[in-house]
Amino acid sequence: MRVAAQNTSKNVVSTERVRAELMAQAPDGVEAGKQVWVGLQLAHQPEWHTYWKNSGDSGLPTQLEWTLPVGVLAGDIAWPLPKKIPIGTLANYGYENTVLLAVPLTITPAFKPSFLASELEVKLKASWLVCRKECIPEEGEFTLKIPVKSSTALNSAAFNAASAAQPKPVLRGTRGIVPDSNVQLDGDAIKLTVQGLPVALRGKTLELFPETPEVIETSAKWTQEWKGGVWTARVPVSAQRSASPSVMPVVLSSDGQGWRAELNVLGTWPPVAAVAGVSPQLDAALRGNAQPAPAVPTSLAAALLGALLGGLILNLMPCVFPVLAIKVVGFTRHADDRRAHRISGLAYTAGVVASFLALGALMLALRAAGEQLGWGFQLQSPAVVATLAALFTLIGLNLAGLFEFGSFLPSSVASLEARHPVANSFLSGVLAVAIASPCTAPFMGASLGLAIGLPAVQALLIFAVLGFGMALPYLAAALVPAVARLLPRPGAWMDVFRKLMAFPMFATVAWLVWVLGQQSGIDGAGALLLLLVALAMVIWALTLRGRARAVVATISIAGFALLALAAGPSITKPAAVAPLAADSGWQAWEPGRVDQLLASGQPVFVDFTAAWCVTCQYNKKTTLANGDVIADLAGKKVALLRADWTRRDPAITAALAGLGRNGVPVYVFYSRGRAPVVLSEVLGVDEVRSAIAKL
Repeated sequence: MRVAAQNTSKNVVSTERVRAELMAQAPDGVEAGKQVWVGLQLAHQPEWHTYWKNSGDSGLPTQLEWTLPVGVLAGDIAWPLPKKIPIGTLANYGYENTVLLAVPLTITPAFKPSFLASELEVKLKASWLVCRKECIPEEGEFTLKIPVKSSTALNSAAFNAASAAQPKPVLRGTRGIVPDSNVQLDGDAIKLTVQGLPVALRGKTLELFPETPEVIETSAKWTQEWKGGVWTARVPVSAQRSASPSVMPVVLSSDGQGWRAELNVLGTWPPVAAVAGVSPQLDAALRGNAQPAPAVPTSLAAALLGALLGGLILNLMPCVFPVLAIKVVGFTRHADDRRAHRISGLAYTAGVVASFLALGALMLALRAAGEQLGWGFQLQSPAVVATLAALFTLIGLNLAGLFEFGSFLPSSVASLEARHPVANSFLSGVLAVAIASPCTAPFMGASLGLAIGLPAVQALLIFAVLGFGMALPYLAAALVPAVARLLPRPGAWMDVFRKLMAFPMFATVAWLVWVLGQQSGIDGAGALLLLLVALAMVIWALTLRGRARAVVATISIAGFALLALAAGPSITKPAAVAPLAADSGWQAWEPGRVDQLLASGQPVFVDFTAAWCVTCQYNKKTTLANGDVIADLAGKKVALLRADWTRRDPAITAALAGLGRNGVPVYVFYSRGRAPVVLSEVLGVDEVRSAIAKL
């Protein structure tokens, strides 16, 4: 699993473990012959580290891929002096705290900046492996524009420190090889001899860092001694040796300072061990960090099957209940008209599938543009929530019999609607997706999470199958005669039933107002309620006849407009985030918090939730409030974190993506030294208690 870092600006990306920043140093501007440096600074969270050019027993060095204008060439990384990082029986070479990997840029006469934008644009795609006891591959994309004519020296202190941390060269001969310094093969070991080191080092114990990986036994004991001004050492050769260098560059260090020497190898290396793609230790670490197998599709076919099942189950989720009322009313209207029944089912299916495709395409396009979005992202906008509340208010008033949509339309449009009722069924499919999108059904979450990382065509295919699964029951009911015969015949009861179905609509409005209250506070919820009352008055006024309609409608429309202008800002203004109650046992999730708690030896349970997610609220009030579950969590001293995604939060979006998910609810148990355990979307008490027992 590779974690994509969260973009916080064009030259900074962040994860829970590392903050990475692309920096530049051009004190004399950008032109041929001038010194220009760029570099990636990695600031690690406590206990986390990344790797040197030779990572040691496990790990991978940081990789930098540059995209530069014509005439600009990037050199090699000027690697600062590493440190030895022991991990159990292993030993690695890398960096903790903060390190800057600086790279020189050569500006040739072929570099011609444009007249309108006199800048050097530097693009970098970087990947790094960050480890503590577990290892997580991460990556980020950076863009930095360096002014050509002016000085860029804001980060001079960081570049100067990186330069000071680079190993100094040992005295070299004419061919770059240290005279009388070499490596001699000695059975299952090598003997290093180095001359030309500073006099101040004589007699001191030095650290050894070979630049060629997989030659020595990094964690093995080795010996060293001084013979006058000559330093010698005998180091065991690795049983997994995969290289036979003729020249061995090595770095020797003492008291935070390093010296680099390139040593001739004397003799012939024995045959090497079989080359492995990654070291066994790293392979084991990555496997241990892999996500749990349940509910994670491993192929497009599995993802499509999960999407189909998820779409079917979506009809049973609480979000979709109001739409069921509309469809039942529609079925009763066509009970005696077999052809109209089929057309209605097909049109509804087309509306559902088209809406899923449109939402999926919009989400993919916005994510490609750098937005951190997930499934249900539209309900993270207070304006969208308020619009849906107004729409469902209108639908509820229509079902209740206050008005008919045809009475507000010109006669030509009304007759068109009568001749082409297929549009009504299509739009009901659109409405179904609009209100169903906050829900993530079982099987659906993993398929959506996979879709985000697939090519656009395959991702959209998953969204289309998800929509088809949701529409399938209605399509089957429309096309199968046996189902149609079960529908009751039209009669006077239909008017009562239609008005009864208005109440699920009003219940949905109440839920949407509550969601808005979580986003914009009590003032926002109150403003929305006031506007909905004013909207209902406008609709009522338009049903009047004669002069009363003109007078009352004019007054009500003017009042609604004034209220919208006055109350609108309260609806869209974000409210301050209320802290979780101290006695609830829950803490607010934040980047890095899980790692801090795990480091203290405490297991962690994270509830990724949102106010607009009805399934989340159901689980919260039932399973997560169950007395036995609460007692088990307390007995294991599990830390409880709640990640509230009601409003857009790129950090939570990135954390969900790291778990292979793209929507809520998501429930995860973390314990030290184990892979995260992701539970199902609809929680059961037995499932949670079983997971707790395994901590």
